[in-house]
Order: sequence, then C-alpha cells, then structure tokens
Amino acid sequence: MKRGDFSAFESKMRAAGVMEAAIGAFRHNYEALCREETGLIPESEIKPAAGLTTFEPGSGEWDPALLAQTVVIKLNGGLGTSMGLQKVKSVLEVRTGVNFLDLIVRQVMDLREASGSKVRLLLMNSFSTSEDTLDYLKKHAGGGFAEASEVELMQNQVPKIDEATLAPVEWPANPSQEWCPPGHGDLYPALIGSGWLDRLLADGVKYAFVSNSDNLGAVLEPGLLKHFAESGAPFLMEVTRRTPADRKGGHLAVRADNGRLLLREVAQCPDADLDAFQDIDTHQYFNTNSIWLRLDLLKEELAKGGGVLPLPMIKNRKTVDPRDKNSTPVIQLEVAMGAAIECFKGAQAIEVPRSRFAPVKSTADLFALRSDAYSIGDDGRVELVPARNGQPPVVKLDDSYKLVDAIEHLGTPSLADCEELSISGPLTFENGVILRGKVAFSAPSGENRVVREGTYTNGEFPY
Repeated sequence: MKRGDFSAFESKMRAAGVMEAAIGAFRHNYEALCREETGLIPESEIKPAAGLTTFEPGSGEWDPALLAQTVVIKLNGGLGTSMGLQKVKSVLEVRTGVNFLDLIVRQVMDLREASGSKVRLLLMNSFSTSEDTLDYLKKHAGGGFAEASEVELMQNQVPKIDEATLAPVEWPANPSQEWCPPGHGDLYPALIGSGWLDRLLADGVKYAFVSNSDNLGAVLEPGLLKHFAESGAPFLMEVTRRTPADRKGGHLAVRADNGRLLLREVAQCPDADLDAFQDIDTHQYFNTNSIWLRLDLLKEELAKGGGVLPLPMIKNRKTVDPRDKNSTPVIQLEVAMGAAIECFKGAQAIEVPRSRFAPVKSTADLFALRSDAYSIGDDGRVELVPARNGQPPVVKLDDSYKLVDAIEHLGTPSLADCEELSISGPLTFENGVILRGKVAFSAPSGENRVVREGTYTNGEFPY
C-alpha cells in the first residue's frame, strides 16, 4: 500500500466489525501521524492552571430530578496483569466476598433508592474484560445488571501500525496482537457508535459521571452534580493537588493562545521540558480521570466534527508482541478521555479532595484499601476513616509482593493511624498488630517471619 494510505486500515477495521465512529476517530489520529505531528505540547505554549473552584464533600442534598437525568459510567477495560491477574481487575476483593463490581452495584442501587428512578450504570468493557464482567454480574441480575444490552458499553480496538511502513502490522503468529485498545478517549466514539448516546438522551438522561472502576473514591456526589448542572458547562474535570508521587502523571494547564484548559500527559511533553512538567509547584493539578459530561452538548460537538472529537494524538512506540522485543516495531495511537476538556468551549475543572482519588494500581494500593484506614458503607462508598484527615496511608512493598497472591499471607494490620509503611522480605502480621506513624519492617529472604500482636510506632523493625 502507498505510505499514508488509510484504505487498508479502513478495510481491516470494517472486516472486524469496528464501529464507524471509531474508524473516523482513528483516521483523524492516523492522518495526524502521517503529517508528522508529534502530539507534543511544549512548555512555551501553555500556562499553569490557577484559581479553580474547590469542592468539599458532603455539601448538598440529593435532587431526585437531577439524579434521574444522570448515568454513571465506569471505565472497566483493564486486566490486573501487572498484579498477576488474568481476569478483569474489578473482581478483586476489597473485603472478604466483596469486590469492586459489588461496591459499584451497591452505589448505584443506593442512588436509585435516593431518586426513586432507575439510575443507569454503564460499564465500558474491553474485549478482554467483557466476558468476566458479565459472568460475575449474574449475581446482581435482580437489579438488572446482568444483561449486556443494559449495562455494557464496549470499547473499540484499533490496528497497530508498522513503524517502518505506516501500514497495518501483520503478525500471523498471533493475529490478535495486531490490535490494541485506543485508550479511554474511545469513550466518545463508543458512546455515539454503539447508539448509547442517542438511547440515553431519548430516556431523558442529560448528565454523565465517568470514572475508573478501580477508583473507589470516585462516587456520585450530590453537591458535584448540582454544581455541574447549574454551571451549564459541557464538560467538567475533577482534579486534585499534585504531590511528589504524582510528578509523572498528566497535569492540567491552559493553552496560552486561546485560554482553553488542556490536559498534558508525560508522553506529550518534550524531553527538554520534563523538569517543568514535573514541577508540582508550577503545575499544581492532576487529572483524577473522573469527568462530568453534558450528553446533549457532547452530541452537538460530535456533530460539528462529523462524529469525531479532535482529541490530541498520543503516540506510543512498542513491539507487536510486547513480550518479544525483537518483534516488529509498531506505533500504537491512543487518546485520553480527559483531553476532551480542550474540545469544549466553556469546559471547566474543579479541585476535589485527594480522597476522591483512590485507584488500585498496585498491590500496595490494594493492601492499604483492605485495611481499617478505609471504611465501607452500606451505600457502597469507600472512604478514609475520619482520623486520616483525608490523607491515605503510604504503603511501600518490595518487588516480592508485586503479585496479588503474594500479599494474601501478609495479614491486615491496623493502618488507621499509620502515615507510612514499608515492608521488605517475607513477613506475616498477626491479628491485633497496630501500626502508627512511619514504620518499616524487614526480614531476610528465606523463612517467613511473624510480626507479633502489639503496637508499633515510628521506627524500623528488623526480623
């Protein structure tokens, strides 16, 4: 094929049943690639975001009329492969017999009781997570959560691009590896291409709250819903203050030439500007990946672009078989959901407490979430206990605890008053271990060591 010719991609995607909206979105990014656009956002073109409205949880009462016009969308396309899982991450247990999906369903059921209407839940599944998710949700069939036609928004797949030829890569040894997910920015083509956008609007649903399924801090708040509805904004991004742990995460900024808010990911930052990117005093806010959408205004914006939101391209260089570094070099084109903030005139951002950002990206996150530093309500809300003052415990585990199976024998010490916990080597905490302040435990490799019942405060404890 001629270099830069999209027809081969179009044919391949149509043959695989990819929806037209996703083909259009991929074409937009592929053409940007062929124009040799880098997708980079240099420091010289932006200004720091400042003066944002601050939201405090617990403000406001439910407005049943607003709630009845709202859909909860959870991004549920991730496998927990980095933690040794072969299934969708949202089936990880947070408490015995209770996982992410159980809590999400519990939250939505509570919203339905509060509004007296059937608040919708949509799970944006990937081809890797759909079967596991729907199979598990059979236990919640009574609430109408088991049918794909009622709860599933399917994420698209797009072709990987042969870096040398810019043609669709071919990998006969495993054709499934010729495809990749397009990032959570696929939310927009998936909504319109699946028919869900029109279906929701026809049902009187005007507002969407979107967040990651592994972020149990992201729950629908009455005050936020009221704020968003009254603002008239087409798009609202929840951001929170960056800490040293967030230096590599995407940050909020303002486009210098037009004053629009934008999201800059590290893959969009020129190497020369990395120091500025990581300066948390200059760029103070990061995207929690929780957003609010006005669905009617989203439809209008999509119509302007022929069904496509012009999201900035993110170019990732990989190999077609990610486990074989000698396999064909490819380019994977992705888009970020939050990048749509720049597509909407009048889009806004709001600063929320860190407690609304509690994702489980590692076994250390899961270990903390399973502790008494967090409480789980009957309404499915997962919240830091009051003694934490909104600050989660910092947990550091050595590489031997990288997989979920490795933390199952650790036990569950009390972290309610623990600021920081470091664990190195094979250890087990007995029941009744209370940790306070900053503590570190270490054991030599080999035989498992036991931390006996008691209170351990501010110190290093070798075994």
